[in-house]
Amino acid sequence: MAHRSAYPAVPIALLVFGLVAILLLTIPTEDVQEPQGFMYGIHTECHVEGGGISSYAGQQGAAGESLEACLDQAVEDIPKERHLCTPVYLGATAGMRLLQISKPELSDQILQEVGHKIQSYPFSYQGATILSGKEEGAYGWVTVNYLSENFIKYGFVGSWLSAGRPTVGALDLGGASTQITFETKDKVEDEKDLKKLRLYGNDYSLYTHSFLCYGRDQFLKRLMAHILKSQGYPQSITHPCYPAGLNRTVEFNSIFSSPCTAQYNPSSYDPLASVTVTGSGQYEHCLGNVSEIFSFDSCPFSQCSFDKVFQPNVSGSFMAFSAFYYVHLSLQRTTGVTAQTPSQLENAAETQCGMTFNQLLLLDPKQRSRLQDNCASSVFVKTLMFRGYGFDEMSFPRVTFQKKAGDTSVGWALGYMLSLSSLLPAETVGLRKALTPGAWATLIFLSVLLLVGVLVFILLRSVNGKKKGGSDGTI
Repeated sequence: MAHRSAYPAVPIALLVFGLVAILLLTIPTEDVQEPQGFMYGIHTECHVEGGGISSYAGQQGAAGESLEACLDQAVEDIPKERHLCTPVYLGATAGMRLLQISKPELSDQILQEVGHKIQSYPFSYQGATILSGKEEGAYGWVTVNYLSENFIKYGFVGSWLSAGRPTVGALDLGGASTQITFETKDKVEDEKDLKKLRLYGNDYSLYTHSFLCYGRDQFLKRLMAHILKSQGYPQSITHPCYPAGLNRTVEFNSIFSSPCTAQYNPSSYDPLASVTVTGSGQYEHCLGNVSEIFSFDSCPFSQCSFDKVFQPNVSGSFMAFSAFYYVHLSLQRTTGVTAQTPSQLENAAETQCGMTFNQLLLLDPKQRSRLQDNCASSVFVKTLMFRGYGFDEMSFPRVTFQKKAGDTSVGWALGYMLSLSSLLPAETVGLRKALTPGAWATLIFLSVLLLVGVLVFILLRSVNGKKKGGSDGTI
């Protein structure tokens, strides 16, 4: 995909590997020849089979091997003469942040193994970084607004213009964490959640917070651990968020090996022991258990979202991506409802939770392995959005659930790439300021008025001409 942008026309190719197993390969397109350069977008995406690199903890060499198919594809896609000058970056996010907390030696081992694997290819390896939650949120926001051309845009007059429109907030739901980032004029009472950026000569004051252990996968583990604890760690439990008709066996180690479930761990347990889980599909009970994972009790600031975290009121439009998109899509597939209001989302979640496993399977057979978690995920997103972040009847309709912007996947990786490669200038580079929407409306109105005036003038001249011709012919 080729875009134009106000960047120096540097002939580079660049690879970014993310924990979410996405390879971003960016190559300039030869047919775009702009004096000021052009906008770098995703040329190729390669989805690595399996989980993120943190899922290979303790498996010697497996993390590096998981990247081989995408590295092989990169060798094919990037012109051979550019191999040696192609920088490769590895960015890891919440899964590796958790591993770094619980088992730092395994985290270091994985990064070393992955580095060795990438260095065995003919590229310029630039090292690996575990991003902070704040960085992950900010890079996601940059990606959303870069792809939406909210920073700059290419005008029909053949030059780059300041977009002159508001930015869009970013809502990212990964496997181990969730991020909310948006531009705000309100005071951010907790300095840790304030991020200031200067891009294209404009200053942006962002609120951004990452909630570790509130990613979809880790939340599901916490919910299972919470239900186990509340029912006294028996050999079999009833799960109100699982669909009726579902029975499965779950090993304790798959639940309690995560640092996110530490508060629910039994005093002693056999990691190889298992529990039988039976679904009951009870929406209200599911909602009650999900709500107990959050803490809404106290707030040391003027206002909080949850877990004593300050958050200003949400404002403007938002783009929800990653797992947010898939949860929203799942609701649409199984209930036929495209939830655009709080009541629609709540009703769709309740309907989905009331379906049996066989009913869900008929409606969405390709997602068989994920159907058991549909209800819990929908109720989690509902609780996070409305009770947590504070979206309501006025603000929620301004949230769009998207996988891509144009032809490009939305996520933190593109923003990370742009930052690393210095393709986001702080100051303007040969830009012109675009007219505001109001100015455009006035200009269009005047143009239409002028056109109408000309047509009326021509019509009157025509009528007068006919009258004059008729008079000349009278005896």
